[in-house]
Amino acid sequence: MLGASAGFGVAGAMGLVSPAKLKAAQGAAGQSRDLELAYMSAGEQLKLFRQKKLSPVEVLQAQLRLTEQRGKLVNCFTFLHPEEALAQARESERRWQQGTARALEGVTVALKDENARKGWIVTAGSKVFKDRVMTSDDPVVVKLLQAGAVLHAQTTAPEMYFLGVTWSDLWGVTRNPWNLKYAVGGSSGGSGAALAAGLTSLAMGSDMGGSIRIPSAFNGLWGLKPPYARVPGDSSYAPLLPSGLGPIARTLPDMIRLENVISGPAPGVINSLRPKLELPFSYPSVKGMRIAYSPDQGWARVSSNVRRNTEAALDVLRRQGADVQLVDLKLGVDGNEIRRALLEALLSGVQGADMADLLAYRDQLTSYGRHFADLAAKSMGPEQARHAAQVAATLYAAVDSQVFQNGYEALIMPTITTSEVPADLDPFRDKLLVDGVEVDPLAGWVLTPLWNLLNWNPVLAAPTGLDPENMPTSIQIVAPTYEDAVCIRVGTALAKGMPQLYTGNRFPTLTSS
Repeated sequence: MLGASAGFGVAGAMGLVSPAKLKAAQGAAGQSRDLELAYMSAGEQLKLFRQKKLSPVEVLQAQLRLTEQRGKLVNCFTFLHPEEALAQARESERRWQQGTARALEGVTVALKDENARKGWIVTAGSKVFKDRVMTSDDPVVVKLLQAGAVLHAQTTAPEMYFLGVTWSDLWGVTRNPWNLKYAVGGSSGGSGAALAAGLTSLAMGSDMGGSIRIPSAFNGLWGLKPPYARVPGDSSYAPLLPSGLGPIARTLPDMIRLENVISGPAPGVINSLRPKLELPFSYPSVKGMRIAYSPDQGWARVSSNVRRNTEAALDVLRRQGADVQLVDLKLGVDGNEIRRALLEALLSGVQGADMADLLAYRDQLTSYGRHFADLAAKSMGPEQARHAAQVAATLYAAVDSQVFQNGYEALIMPTITTSEVPADLDPFRDKLLVDGVEVDPLAGWVLTPLWNLLNWNPVLAAPTGLDPENMPTSIQIVAPTYEDAVCIRVGTALAKGMPQLYTGNRFPTLTSS
């Protein structure tokens, strides 16, 4: 690094450089290095850690410096834990030097404002829980710590995770690094934004209506909704079949890497499958693979930008030899009926009881928090649970008949119908248009809830490029029940055949276009 005494310039190839210009040049170089480290894939980090060419401390410090610059613009964190994380990073540095490194040694992972870490405050995006301190670690947090991950931050979520965008009265609005006007999705929106802004290397999500896949779509990320119980959760929520935890990352290999750490059985956890499934990093070609395609589930209005990028992604698979065919799913229901059934499944059980309890704090709830608490308390019971189960069975019969029993190995559809959703959208106040046509602002623009009712099917959200507003678009890749590797195989072919975000000049600008 160049240095200079006060009052003197430094001679260079282009002549004398003033101290002020030198400082600016050094600052720009330092910022460029911070960006390089902050956006470096976990896989590349681990390689350089192993070669002793990079330290986990360097990466963490770069991401913390970037957080100082970008944090207020994006607003994706509830709490930062720099001192604790630095101690973990130094321990990881020591392990790499001693040859005792573990699977994620020294890699930063942001936890959602849902994942319990002993001694940390988890608010669920609600003023009601603004001081709630956790007394134990969630099973996935134990797995992450045992793998050597550096846990440095907690990410924002909408209140009680019940919204497809991320804002709350407690934490404010989380904005999209690709275009600050627009949403980051929800409910794992802070995780998506943190990855897009380069403030973490990996991030945790959870999904009970699309909450991994929607933020992945808005932020140009890879996100996996694993099938029910693949990733261990809180046993007290074991009956909550539509919900589960999963990984989000900027690259598909990094997403696989995180999934392989958090999946599998955990001590004392009912809802964790055994044996553990280890996803490979390489897959056979999709040549000869039959893949079904539904552009809209038979009911949704999909924007021309999303359709265009979806078709481009399908062409990538076709060029690699996949047989991609348009299929009518014949679901027999529209988006409103799917949403109703999902809410019945969620609110007629343990989640509904928790929501109804919040009515005791009604004046502290958001507009949407009050809506769902009222719905749980006044409109949900065994009849609704039965109706949800019947709808789920009917929907699965349709999908299985039209797709998997019809010789197709996977199914593709958009994740969201538009990426141009305002960051502060309140579906109980605002309208939303898709290509000039009004749609249901709560759920008329998401194609994810179907796969929470059918939560035994693994679903991968995969980026498909950018729209004219510099906003990412995305598809969902659906596999047969518990055949996780099938959707990863298709995703691998997609990643191989099209330009990837977070490479070259395809990075967020943190501006409003």
